[in-house]
Amino acid sequence: MMSAFIGRVVAFCSRHAWFVILFYIVLAITSSWVAYQNLEITTDTSKMFSSSMDWKKRSDQMSKDFPQREYLLVALFESKIPEESELSAQALVNKLKNDKKHFYFVESLQNDPFLVRNGLLFLPTPLLDTTLNNIIQAQPFLSSLSADPSARGLFNTLGMVTLGVKEKQIDLAKFNDALNGFANILTQNAEGKIQPFSWEKSLSGDLSDLGGKYQLVVAKPKMDLNSIRPSGVPSDLLRETMNNLPYVKSGAVKVYLTGDAQINDEEFSTVLHGMIIGLFVSFVLVAGWLFMAVRTWRLILPILLLLFIGLVLTTGFASITVGTLNLISISFAILFVSIAVDFGIQFCVRFRGQDSIINKKKEDLLFALSHTGYEAGHQIFTAAVAAAAGFLAFTPTNFIGVKQLGLIAGGGMIIAFICTVTFLPALLVIFRPNIVQKEAGFPWLKSLDKKMRQHRYIIISLYGVLGAIGIFLLADQKVVFDADPFHTKDPHSEGMMALKKMMGDPNTSPYTADIIVNTPQQAEELADKLKKLPAVKSVVWLNSFIPEKQQEKLLMLDDAASILLPTLSLQHPKDKPTAQELRQSVVKMVQGLGSIQNLVPADSPLRRMQVALQKIEKMPDDQLMAINNNLVKFLPYQLERLKTILSPTVTTTQDIPAELAEQYRTKDGRLRVEVYPKGVDLTTDQIIDFVKQVRTVAPEAAGTVVDIVESANTVVHSFIVAAIMAIVVLAIILFIALRRVLDMILVMIPLILSALMAIIVIVLIDQSLNFANIITLPLFLGVGVSFNIYFVMNWREGLKEPLSSPTARAVLFSALTTGTAFGALAASAHPGTASMGVLLLISLGCTLMVTLGLVPALLPKRDIDER
Repeated sequence: MMSAFIGRVVAFCSRHAWFVILFYIVLAITSSWVAYQNLEITTDTSKMFSSSMDWKKRSDQMSKDFPQREYLLVALFESKIPEESELSAQALVNKLKNDKKHFYFVESLQNDPFLVRNGLLFLPTPLLDTTLNNIIQAQPFLSSLSADPSARGLFNTLGMVTLGVKEKQIDLAKFNDALNGFANILTQNAEGKIQPFSWEKSLSGDLSDLGGKYQLVVAKPKMDLNSIRPSGVPSDLLRETMNNLPYVKSGAVKVYLTGDAQINDEEFSTVLHGMIIGLFVSFVLVAGWLFMAVRTWRLILPILLLLFIGLVLTTGFASITVGTLNLISISFAILFVSIAVDFGIQFCVRFRGQDSIINKKKEDLLFALSHTGYEAGHQIFTAAVAAAAGFLAFTPTNFIGVKQLGLIAGGGMIIAFICTVTFLPALLVIFRPNIVQKEAGFPWLKSLDKKMRQHRYIIISLYGVLGAIGIFLLADQKVVFDADPFHTKDPHSEGMMALKKMMGDPNTSPYTADIIVNTPQQAEELADKLKKLPAVKSVVWLNSFIPEKQQEKLLMLDDAASILLPTLSLQHPKDKPTAQELRQSVVKMVQGLGSIQNLVPADSPLRRMQVALQKIEKMPDDQLMAINNNLVKFLPYQLERLKTILSPTVTTTQDIPAELAEQYRTKDGRLRVEVYPKGVDLTTDQIIDFVKQVRTVAPEAAGTVVDIVESANTVVHSFIVAAIMAIVVLAIILFIALRRVLDMILVMIPLILSALMAIIVIVLIDQSLNFANIITLPLFLGVGVSFNIYFVMNWREGLKEPLSSPTARAVLFSALTTGTAFGALAASAHPGTASMGVLLLISLGCTLMVTLGLVPALLPKRDIDER
């Protein structure tokens, strides 16, 4: 009944070809207009999952409570000289902080006056005591430098060291780090590599690393959600301003732009570019494979037009049913082309084998099309419905990304079938293909057909062994799911390169957990428990910015300040030295160092200083003045900063700046507790372990790491449920269509075996599953079912030699055209897209191996078969 009905539909469309084509043109134009008006694309990965799940509710609530932490741009400054990064960051904030047209805020918390002023109060008491003692011991040197902040003052200060060595009143080991710093910079200057000296490293030592390796400026852009780059205008302005900063222009400071807003824009651009390139390459190379499959442009062009019109209609369908595509559902275009081309090839290959078009008359052509619809239409329909069922099985899951993809691709399969039996016949009437190939298959494979039937049990056994190995690997959990979404992004993009740097610094790690509590008492108790967990590095909440033991530490700082501040606060420092005065101070320093050569170890930095200064002494005046400028360039800045940190005040909750407090307190007074893990650039196992430990104390935890773990669990659970549902639904559909349990089994067994073989390959090449490539499952189901159905249904209708038949030719070239599209994806620079292409190629290859290598042997013997 179905065959006859499809045959009549094909006949009607063939007789009214121009009307059908005009109808589809109008429909395509309407669909394009609807898509243009309604279809949007989002890079927001938070919308990939259903908001009904508990963990997603907590994540969404966290975003609502702290919107200032969402969709940020982060400028990362990196330099060898910390002061250059600090001053660049401060300059960027000063230039853009009042630009409310493009930004909600632009700030650098590392340079916040509150944190700078009270920095020493956050040190543990023993470390603070050691630090202050070291600074006090350096008081004579600081006093000398404050009075004469020049290279002359530096050399005079170092002269005190030589005097102390002579009189054996100084322990050089205590100043070894600072002296090595001076020796290194003087050696570089002596070699002509004149560059600034970092007084921050010299004065602070290891303390300079406590604030992190990099300077960060955080900006919240005003987004244009109708743009393909929502943060494009603010990010361009931010980049232009950064690149015009003096130290950035000179190359002394490297600057990168990252943040979720930047990474989302980059990823969308990369994925969209990959999909466009993939589609273009697919259409071009598909045309080449089609020529080999059908041998004439009069068939090739109709199939390409079929793909184009079908894709336009599916896009319109997506705009109506979904409205907003995400980074997964945007793949529907590749999926549509990959499977819809199979329908067109099947129809055209069967059409070429019709005898009735030998006379090239229109009546014969119409009859051949009608007969092709009768013969192949119900097979294509069954394949389309089965493929659609495989896709639609994902719609009940909580993984919105694939749920949308399943809905669009499922609808696309029905659209592809309708176009194949209506639009394609109309096109064939217009193009009138006049090349007949009665032997449309591979006649030279007839001998192989016979051998496969003769040795069918050996072949079935070999594939059975492969299936058993696949089951073992699956049960042994050898297939790994990489839950970290960062691993699916382009590592060479600016945003990810900067994020990678941040991951390498524990102070800026994105892998954090967040817990909301109601009172400071609850926050304090929770923080104490969390700090005891082995996987936890630190815990930060609002009161973390109130130093402990303030009175004790303030007394220590007051004592140090009473000694140091008078010498740092001179009102009239010496004037800038002349070149002659500098040279005199260098000569004097060389003489002083020469007088103690026998009193210092062979590896003493003082020996290197003497060698360097002897070269500097002979330099021209202009180079000598340049050395002076660079040696003390940041000295006044650091002396002022030292005066600031020596003058902290008692801090209460009210003293914490509003922009800092808002990071840890909601508008209704609840508090956020932020937990940092030990280690950097965490593996999936480390992330899972960290979350497990945190949840032993705080089961309601949210945050980046929780989202990573829970989204992975959701994905895996969704695919298990969807796979089971798809197999059950496919079995039901196949039973209804084929009306025989045996035929249903003959389609399902190769499908399952293909999946098990794919598992073997995945494990062998160490290919992990991730958020991007896991969409291969619905496509695998669609392609696998289509290929197997054709063989089983044709076998039931009397096909004797499967491999030499037109069906095998159609299946092979369908696989080649599909593989071409996947190959374009595999070559993408985007890791997620590339891994998707690789896994699609693996799945397709395994499907083809089973379809052509097992199915002909698996098909049961019939009475009509030769012995």
